[in-house]
Amino acid sequence: MNYFIEGLQGSGKSTLVKKLAEKHSDYTAVCEGDYSPVELAWCAYVDMKTYEEILEKYKDIRTEIEEKSIAEDDHMIICYTKILTDIPDFHKDLERYEIYNGNLKPEEFKEVILRRLRNWNSDKNIFECSIFQNIVEDMILFQVKSDEEIVDFYKEIRKALQGKEYQIMYLKADDIASNIAVIRKERSDDKGNEMWFPLMLGYFDNSPFAKEKGLSGEDALIEHFKHRQELEFRILKEVFEGKYKILKSKDYSL
Repeated sequence: MNYFIEGLQGSGKSTLVKKLAEKHSDYTAVCEGDYSPVELAWCAYVDMKTYEEILEKYKDIRTEIEEKSIAEDDHMIICYTKILTDIPDFHKDLERYEIYNGNLKPEEFKEVILRRLRNWNSDKNIFECSIFQNIVEDMILFQVKSDEEIVDFYKEIRKALQGKEYQIMYLKADDIASNIAVIRKERSDDKGNEMWFPLMLGYFDNSPFAKEKGLSGEDALIEHFKHRQELEFRILKEVFEGKYKILKSKDYSL
């Protein structure tokens, strides 16, 4: 069995992953930024030519990059957020090689996701936000896809996962605004300066979706999260019947 831990930001995904990993020590917890066979968040995805160019450009930390790189088909995956360096703009530079944030054309984006899901063959994994969050966010905010188009893509994802053993554990947030308020405080520095929320708000405000709809600000972001959760519930019911459980955020029993 494999477990996909899903839910909105602040719903407690990381906590549930940790609890499950502690309870089932023979399972592997795969969190954002780690190498994952099913997800590419916080990782650069580059062809071999680009990979060699990156190694040459950052030759002072070539060894560190190589240690955090994994070959996959004709590409290299660089877990760049796991590399500690004081080289200016290194992380910002490699961020542009992620598959998200509109960096790939929609058809190329889909092809990468489906191919990796078809090729995935490991078991006993606990994956953090690896099947909904980043894919759905990208398709809404950067590809500006309709709900129907997103549901149709998840039907393709279900086919790609055929024959694999998995359950989706979805943490339902009843009070999204309160959850966001909590993580705004948690993800602040020791002086109380918010680190996460301004980045999240900028990510939303500057997205093609928000610009096209004339949206911005905290209230619009909360409404986006509400819509996303409703859409993800729809996907669960229409696409993943028999493959999911909905848990109340921060109020469940292992």
